[in-house]
Amino acid sequence: MTDPTSPDILGAFSDALADRVAASAPLLAAIEPSPGRYLSAIVWRPDVLVTSEQALPHRQSYPALLGERHAAAQLAGRDRGTNVAVLRLAAAPSEQGAPPPAASAPRAGALALALGANPGPVARVATIRNAGPAWHSMAGGRIDRLIRLDMRASHAEEGGPVLDAQGGLIGMATAGPRGRALVIPHETIARVLGPLLAEGRVARGWLGVGLQPVTVPEPLRDGGGQEAGLMVVSLAAGGPAEQAGILPGDILLSIGGQALDGRRAVRSAFGELSPGREAEIGLLRAGSRQVIKVTAGARPEA
Repeated sequence: MTDPTSPDILGAFSDALADRVAASAPLLAAIEPSPGRYLSAIVWRPDVLVTSEQALPHRQSYPALLGERHAAAQLAGRDRGTNVAVLRLAAAPSEQGAPPPAASAPRAGALALALGANPGPVARVATIRNAGPAWHSMAGGRIDRLIRLDMRASHAEEGGPVLDAQGGLIGMATAGPRGRALVIPHETIARVLGPLLAEGRVARGWLGVGLQPVTVPEPLRDGGGQEAGLMVVSLAAGGPAEQAGILPGDILLSIGGQALDGRRAVRSAFGELSPGREAEIGLLRAGSRQVIKVTAGARPEA
């Protein structure tokens, strides 16, 4: 049996990683928000860059470096909900090109290569700490998969591509809670890219309420024994909830038949609705249960 620690095998592994980084150079771009400070980006198409919304300063244009080529990048759109910002290159090749190939479904323990541009290529080897189902960010965006890496995110990789061992794009590296590295999946970027290029934002549904968790009095609990709800403490003037007749003091229990387990559940449920779509909200008012139909509005831009 071959010794996995032998110099030949370790050398071949090291060479393979270096070759993978070199081969992935066309995927990398460096955005320069301020002189000498760089933010990594993914070259999604020859004329489109994708980077981290949370790390991109609010401006309309940025210098960019793609290998040896300097270009001017114009902001096309940004979405705080998914942490995706999209920029167009002012001097791009005429061909549209194709997005980078997606990696296969990530699995815990698989190797991942986190790349960045500072402005030259930087790389770190990680493993996928865990992979899970879709989740919603605090800003209400749906992230199609939960992908955590076993490393802390650094500025060098923020906004850069994360690859699997075969070179497929897992997604974009970003810093999550407590600095832990998360990946915004390829499919999430692909899903929001069109609206960001066309409209500059991703329109999400909005209810227009301020809420406070409360305990449902035991005599008023339904057959499922729902113990908690969300009391309406404020209403946005002219917002969807006010227009539908929801009142301060109402206790929201469900949306579309799904029990609410916290304020984020309301934001997530309405975030999945396109503005103009209707939802049924179950609530308690003065001790009686009611169902009110609400038409989602467009969430105001932050």
